[in-house]
Amino acid sequence: MKILLSHLAHQNLSQDIARVMSSRPFECVSFENAMATGRRDFDVAFVSRDVTSLSTKHELAPSLRACYQVLEESPNLRWVHIHSAGADREIYVRLKAKGVQVATSSGANAEVVAQTALAGLLALSRKFPQLVHAMHEKKWAPLLGSQLPPDLTGQTALLVGWGPIAQRVSQFLSMLGLRLKVVRQQAHVAALAKSEGTFPQPEMLTFETLDSALPSTDWIVLMCPLTETTRGLINARRLNLLPLGAGLVNVSRGEVVVEKDLIEALQNGNLGSAYLDVFEHEPLSQKSPLWSLPNVIVTPHSAGFSAGNEERVSQMFLDNLASWAFE
Repeated sequence: MKILLSHLAHQNLSQDIARVMSSRPFECVSFENAMATGRRDFDVAFVSRDVTSLSTKHELAPSLRACYQVLEESPNLRWVHIHSAGADREIYVRLKAKGVQVATSSGANAEVVAQTALAGLLALSRKFPQLVHAMHEKKWAPLLGSQLPPDLTGQTALLVGWGPIAQRVSQFLSMLGLRLKVVRQQAHVAALAKSEGTFPQPEMLTFETLDSALPSTDWIVLMCPLTETTRGLINARRLNLLPLGAGLVNVSRGEVVVEKDLIEALQNGNLGSAYLDVFEHEPLSQKSPLWSLPNVIVTPHSAGFSAGNEERVSQMFLDNLASWAFE
């Protein structure tokens, strides 16, 4: 079996791969070596974070384009494991169309993304953007009078998606006393565990009933995959259904939101605030108004970054390799 991976991943995982493969013959080849020698005889590939590096799915570094070329030109390739939770990059769509299995690392960074989504929501609810702006101006500006933020307890959060991230966020928000509604493909209830008793069960909705929930939503938190159903899901019409002052958190994919409609809603005050980690085009253009809007927090698609992710993703790859190699 020929296994394609980065030089760094080979260095870190060579002993673990040898243990997993046991007595089965195998060879590990780095992307760097494959590009230098023209080899294309690979059965398995592991696309770790260091392979994609700072590239986005919209703007690829030449080194990443070369890596993708190796994948597409490998006729024996049958299985690829990727570091991300989503497989919507064009390269993976094309590989799947050719019959290549693409395994994601869904769940590896779920706790980290959930914590980041919570941090974004809390920062907006406590008006941190305004406070930080005043701090930079060395201005003592307490939140008084009409600027007082409303209590979170008793507000309603609409979670779009019900994967590992959303389920963890639901636990966080339940502990803070928010009422929860969940939009997912099928509206059935999954229990939320708690050491003492249980959390109140969220109301489960489908995408067909999304509109009916928006007028009573204080926070809409996007944690869904990018599909034909979710692409452009949040548009001008749906933003106008939200009550004035509502907040939006997006840690899913930028294309779930129509960005020009979002900007207009933030500028005219229909939408109160937004925490955005993902965008229609990444990197976000320096000309985008989102950088300077006072009610917005922008981060560079880094909600899931954490020092522990590499180990979790690598273990997923090793577990899948063990299952795949001996099936």
